[in-house]
Amino acid sequence: MTLTVEASSLSLNDVHRLLKLEKLSSGSFTDFLTLEPLSEFEQQDLLRIRSEFERYLSVGKISEGLVKFITIAPLMRLAGFYDVPIRLTMEDSIAIAVEDEDRRITGRMDILAINNPQSMIAPPFWVVVIETKNSAVEVGEGLPQLLTYAFKSLDQQPSVWGLVTNGLRYQFVYLRDEQQPTYQLMPLLSLNESPGAIELLQVFKAICKLPTFQ
Repeated sequence: MTLTVEASSLSLNDVHRLLKLEKLSSGSFTDFLTLEPLSEFEQQDLLRIRSEFERYLSVGKISEGLVKFITIAPLMRLAGFYDVPIRLTMEDSIAIAVEDEDRRITGRMDILAINNPQSMIAPPFWVVVIETKNSAVEVGEGLPQLLTYAFKSLDQQPSVWGLVTNGLRYQFVYLRDEQQPTYQLMPLLSLNESPGAIELLQVFKAICKLPTFQ
């Protein structure tokens, strides 16, 4: 009998054990991405996104839905994720059969960006997987879910970027499958700090421009 487990119930140790996913030492964005300077327009739009988020945050906790609406959506638009050939999907369900165990992990990804979604030649390429939490939740609490969802893409591609955020803090993760699946945490970025916010948008833009063979 196969046991079905929700990804939201997994701990980080569960993810390491069930998916045989190994954590490597923390990485640097510039090891994998080319970060380009922002234009004046991009900096002004970024400042507006920051100001709007801070206005909501000053009132109290921001729900997961609002985090998507007032931060993730405008940041992804500004970074180019709304352009062809990338397609965004929300609340996509996944199922992972756990090797050597009668266990199946299920869940729903908050946001998934796919490149080449309708090609008849190559499979769709997952550009980035995003897991959002409300502003009162520490980003680390969403890491097991994010890793589980992003892991699914390694069935058909060698690497993928993931992001877990509460709107204020942004934890990017880089997953690869070589001899075995591994992941690296990137530096934690904060939207309410100018250098961090600028680097956040630079990272989004750089991921959006990655060729599908990476």
